[in-house]
Parts: sequence; C-alpha cells; structure tokens
Amino acid sequence: MTDALPTPASPLKIGTRGSPLALWQAHEVRRVLMAAWDLPEDAFETVIIKVTGDQIQDKALREIGGKGLFTREIEEALTDGGIDIAVHSMKDMPTLQPEGLVLDCYLPRADVRDAFVSRNHASIRDLPQGAKVGSSSLRRRAQLALVRPDLELVEFRGNVQTRMRKLDEGVADATFLAMAGLARLGMQDVARSAIEPEEMLPAVAQGAIGVERRETDARVAALLSRIHDRETGLRLAAERAFLLTLDGSCQTPIAGLALLEGDTLWLRGEILRSDGSEAIRDEIRGPLTEGAALGETLARRLLSRAPADFFTGK
Repeated sequence: MTDALPTPASPLKIGTRGSPLALWQAHEVRRVLMAAWDLPEDAFETVIIKVTGDQIQDKALREIGGKGLFTREIEEALTDGGIDIAVHSMKDMPTLQPEGLVLDCYLPRADVRDAFVSRNHASIRDLPQGAKVGSSSLRRRAQLALVRPDLELVEFRGNVQTRMRKLDEGVADATFLAMAGLARLGMQDVARSAIEPEEMLPAVAQGAIGVERRETDARVAALLSRIHDRETGLRLAAERAFLLTLDGSCQTPIAGLALLEGDTLWLRGEILRSDGSEAIRDEIRGPLTEGAALGETLARRLLSRAPADFFTGK
C-alpha cells in the first residue's frame, strides 16, 4: 500500500462544493487521511466544483430538480477521473449513486439536531403570531406548520452567511440551520436553541459527512478504509434505506433518525403532508446489522397508513 499513497507529485484530488462549510468538510477529510496515513498536506489537492444548486438561489430546490443539484457536477468529475474522491453532506445526497460510484466511507457523525436561529426570539414557542420563518426545506416547513400553523413560511436559501444576512435584512424573523454545520464553522452561538429530535425529527443523514469514490478504484478504497466510522455507517444504512423505500426527494417531507443501543438499532421515522396538516410517525428496533431491512420495513409501515393523496396533497 505504501507505493500507492498519494504524494505531492501525484496528489489525491478531493472534489467539493465551494461554500465555507463544504470546504471545511473537504479539509476535515484531508486532515483525517493525513493522520491515518502520516501524509503531508500537499499530498492532497482540493478541487472546487460549481454545482447547479449553489448557482441558482432564487428558486426552491423542488422547482429545479431536487437533491441532485448539489452533487451532479461533482459526481460527473469523479466518474470522468477529474477527481479521486468527492466529499458530501450526506443529507444532500440522493439515495442512489450513479453507476460505477459508491458511498461506503463516513466520518463520525456530528450533532443531528436542527438549530433555531433568530435575532429577536429564543425558540419556536416565542415567535409571535404571524411571524415570518424562512426555510427551503420541505421537511422543516411541514414540521413547523404542524405545530405553528399561524406562522408565515417564506422561501429561504443560501449558505449560512447568506441566511444570516437575510435575517438582518428582515426577510424573515427566524430560520433553521443544522447544528452540525454551525459547529463546524465555529458559529454555534448563532443558534438561539437546539431543537431536540423529539420536537423536530431531523433530516435523514443530517450531521454526517460521506466520501464517494469510484467502485473500481482499489487504491482509494484502501485509503478510505482507515477513516470509515462503522457506527455512522450502520445508522445511515437504516436511514437511507428508509428514505429510498419512501422514494424520498426534495418534494417529500420525510424525517428519520437511527441510534444504536448496544447491539440494537432504534429507527424513528416520520412523513408529513407538505402543508403540515398531518404527520404519520412510527419506530422500529432490531439487530444493528440489519439496518437496511429495518429501514425498509419502517417505511412500508408508514406508507401503509398514508392515504393515496398524502404526498400530493390532493
């Protein structure tokens, strides 16, 4: 394996989006690979790739193509050999990878909770009637409408810095961000409060960083094997199978969270009508090595309880 390690003359190319959070994640993958293999920083090259989802800020994701807008161009570069690995926020990842690509390396998962962010209010409960809440997440919008139907929901996209500026400009009175993202940027103080999963179940795979590679690249597979976190992999196997069975997309409000309890995996799931008028929840426990089967079973349970018009709203 020593002869196959990246060097300054032949660096491992890490593909990523160009936002501050995406770059932090790419640099974290670089850091743990450096530590695992005793490599210098210049044995890696960070390749910033512009993706459609970052370039179109004035439309909701569901209107322009969904989650793949944050990954398509990066995965094309990976397939074509322009990069060696791709680093992703797993909550942005479609449930299926393009042919020839695999996702089997995850860093240890961070805080899964949503953050309530506001300049003037401490929590959802403290928002006055009719307050404006900005979010582009169909899940967050539906969950909020379920508990506070009096609030006005406005479309709200962009990176952390852009969203904070929009709050300052009065576009909304509050918004939601991921606690993990704020922590990674050293901006934990931006959160007025962290929302526990019992109050707002997070997005599938929230807080997890994934590293995608070419299926046939044995060298990269060996490199990544040292940094893969098994517990995160077991949890995401259940959550992503749950999402896949529900045919989850940016047009479907879905939440899910798996936790390990010794040798048992506990998976909670939730589907909602897009207007927040109804939510269906359930949970399942089983052997931690059977996460994918548990995720599929839980999804089918929820689907069996949902009326035909549940996701369409018709």
